[in-house]
Amino acid sequence: MLQQIIKDMYIEPELLLELSDEQKQILFLKMREEQVRRWKEKEEEYEREEKKKPKKPRKPGSKRVDFLKGEDGNEWVWVMGEYKDDKTIEQILEEEAQRKALEQAEREAEELRKREEEEIKRKIEEEKKRLEEEREKERKRLEEEALYQSIKEARLLAQKAEEERKKREEEEQRKLRELQEEAAVERRKSYTKINEKQKRRSNEIYIKWKEMRRQLDKVAEEASQEVEKNWREQEKKAKEAEQEMKLIAQRAREENRHSLDRAAQLIMNTNRFTQGQKPPLPPKSSAVMDKNRQLREQRRKSRLPRPPNREAVITWFHEEEKGRKTVIEGSNGKPANWFHGVISRFDAEKMLLEKPLGTYLVRVSEKVWGYTISFRAKDRCKHFLIDASEEQYHFFGPNQLDHNSITDLVNYHKEKPITVVGGEKLVYPCGQICDPPDYWELFQNRRTESTSL
Repeated sequence: MLQQIIKDMYIEPELLLELSDEQKQILFLKMREEQVRRWKEKEEEYEREEKKKPKKPRKPGSKRVDFLKGEDGNEWVWVMGEYKDDKTIEQILEEEAQRKALEQAEREAEELRKREEEEIKRKIEEEKKRLEEEREKERKRLEEEALYQSIKEARLLAQKAEEERKKREEEEQRKLRELQEEAAVERRKSYTKINEKQKRRSNEIYIKWKEMRRQLDKVAEEASQEVEKNWREQEKKAKEAEQEMKLIAQRAREENRHSLDRAAQLIMNTNRFTQGQKPPLPPKSSAVMDKNRQLREQRRKSRLPRPPNREAVITWFHEEEKGRKTVIEGSNGKPANWFHGVISRFDAEKMLLEKPLGTYLVRVSEKVWGYTISFRAKDRCKHFLIDASEEQYHFFGPNQLDHNSITDLVNYHKEKPITVVGGEKLVYPCGQICDPPDYWELFQNRRTESTSL
């Protein structure tokens, strides 16, 4: 099934929902590897075709790009930080921090300078306005006095008023100059204070930035150490699990070889019996086994990549799985208490919703030729597809441990977690909640319409 998905580079959305997170990661990784492989093949084919094509003469005046060649004949590449005069990343960050701190301090100083300029202008305008008001009052007073004086006295008074006016204007000009000189002095002092404040502010911003960076580096270092520690632990667990799988597979091969040797020895002992003696009942002949294997292989080749409907799943179970008794546990001939029929993902999660952590059930999948383990995890229900399209049973994906039956797979993962990261161990089986059980149609005699259990 995995090979078919990689070949088509497509997976049905409904089937994708049935996969666990780890199975999805494995599938996407394999699809990505297949994409890279196909891309490399296309690139090599394109390069071969380009070499075969005759080179077109370049038009005069046409533009082109030439790369500088190094001593090795390849394109010259400059990597920042590797040249002797290059600045380190710490120096670049340091200069950038100083530049930003200075810019921020200059902006703050410019704002303060503008505020003080506006304050000085406001004071000068107020002083001018006050002097103008006093001048207007004095003019009105002189006009009123002139109404009651004689012409001669009025002339003398006007002359005197003119002299006083000139004196007042000179005094006002003098006061304005003094005020402007004081404002200039105040402005210079203010600029000096602002520049000093700007330097202090720039240093404060820079020190604050360095402290913040130190804290971030410390947090990042602690997080990196924690990630490194967790990664090493996960890697250690993964290596231990991989080594254990290799040992189990090796023991399985040895047991298979021993069983073949015992079968061959039994056949040899049977041939030694005389004609009048009854030999022990031999196992099935290799011809019968080969015939059954060929029949299963023909069914597998003629079968669609995935089940088209529910009826096809039930037919597959009757033809392939029922006789193998892969879900039968114990000597009573009945299905295991964790086994369920062709039920949906929603129904499985509904049954596991109120169950304790570690509760599980095995259901016949409608999405693949196989089964699905539904597991009650801490935050949600997880679903793991089991591929039964071959002679063995294993989880969806490459390099998975093979089992002779679903019962063996379930018993194995009662002790060993399904995934190293998740640590899913099958603890509590989830039994039937309805009568008749939801697997009744899988064991029903399809000819007589009567159940065998």
